[in-house]
Amino acid sequence: MVAGTIIGASIFVQPSEIARHLETPGEIMLVWLVCGVLTLFGALVCAELSSAFPYTGGLYVFLRDTFSPLVGFLWGWSMFWTMHSGIVAAIAVVFARYAAYFVHVSEAGVRTLAVLVIIGLSALNYVGVRASSRVQTAFTIAKVAAVGAIVFAGLWLTVGRDHTAVSHAAQLPQPGGSVSEFLLAMVAGLFAYGGWHMVTYTAGETRVAARTIPAALLIGIAIVTFCYVALNLLYLAVLPVSAVRTSTRIAADAADALLGRGGSAFMAALVMVSSFGGLTGIVLTGPRVYYSMAQDGLAFRWLGYVHPVHRTPSHAILAQAIWSSVLAATGAYRQLFTRVVYTEWLFFALMAAGLFLLRRREDYRPEYRAWGYPMVPIVFITASLLIVINQLLREPADALLGLGMVAIGAPIYYLAHAHP
Repeated sequence: MVAGTIIGASIFVQPSEIARHLETPGEIMLVWLVCGVLTLFGALVCAELSSAFPYTGGLYVFLRDTFSPLVGFLWGWSMFWTMHSGIVAAIAVVFARYAAYFVHVSEAGVRTLAVLVIIGLSALNYVGVRASSRVQTAFTIAKVAAVGAIVFAGLWLTVGRDHTAVSHAAQLPQPGGSVSEFLLAMVAGLFAYGGWHMVTYTAGETRVAARTIPAALLIGIAIVTFCYVALNLLYLAVLPVSAVRTSTRIAADAADALLGRGGSAFMAALVMVSSFGGLTGIVLTGPRVYYSMAQDGLAFRWLGYVHPVHRTPSHAILAQAIWSSVLAATGAYRQLFTRVVYTEWLFFALMAAGLFLLRRREDYRPEYRAWGYPMVPIVFITASLLIVINQLLREPADALLGLGMVAIGAPIYYLAHAHP
């Protein structure tokens, strides 16, 4: 689930977003490595918390039990309105863009197709968790194997043509780059790594969750980081940085440069398979949080409804499908991911800060303790806050809109509890 959820469509699109903020191949590769390390640090914290709180809801449960029900509510509120639903919508739009390679449609057609994909996968999850998990497992195996084969074959062919190509792509970054631009590039990179924490949402349905989830997080992120770094070495080995910046289908363009016109068709199909598999897991996990909130009395009771036949949180799945479809039909991809990532990392910083509070409690007994404490959570918190602050300074309108969506949740929480 970790590898399958993270490796969706973003790695086939986000390299262009990152390259728009940077100058050299070395800087681009450094972003991918830093994002991978930062994600690993977050996973180490998340792994410890999941071993201490192996319950359905994941980060919502961590924030609720560490700080207060209000903080947990704000996470779930933000998940629904911007973060999780926004990720569903954004990846569905990417799927539709690559599908347009085979069937030429207008921008309105791309958004319509994205909505249809969201509805279809929501229906799959509606009828049962086993069906959707089997689909995701099959797609994850297929896409990781395909990525590995493509990287091996691509780099072998590239080195055969030009022995300096890969070393050029991996050259060290040049001094003088803007820190602000680097942080903006990290926002794009972290979106591609997004979803690493979602496995914790299903802890209540996982066997030996306190041991299984930490192992899944660490191994899954290691696999993803290797795949991402290797794919970007391939992109930069076969395309100039200027082409990477302007591409809207970077994977297909790289395949064209390497194998000819037929290569892009293969890569477009791979992106569709990859994004479909990733979306399957993302659509599955979100409703578990809304269900847990409803069980705690922090969301509408009807979101806690379990289908009598399929045994799924059917109302929560339906609500997520509707709002994600609205976002896909009306919002631009870049607007969606900038609002999603920086808001999400504000809560991740809180999650890591909570680890310091929890370790002071006598009743806190996790089965797994994060490596590198306290430096790992400190670095993670600092980087998370830098990303948030930079986003506020560079893109204040979008950033304030995202913060506003979070802030609106506070009075709604108090009004709901003032009038039970």
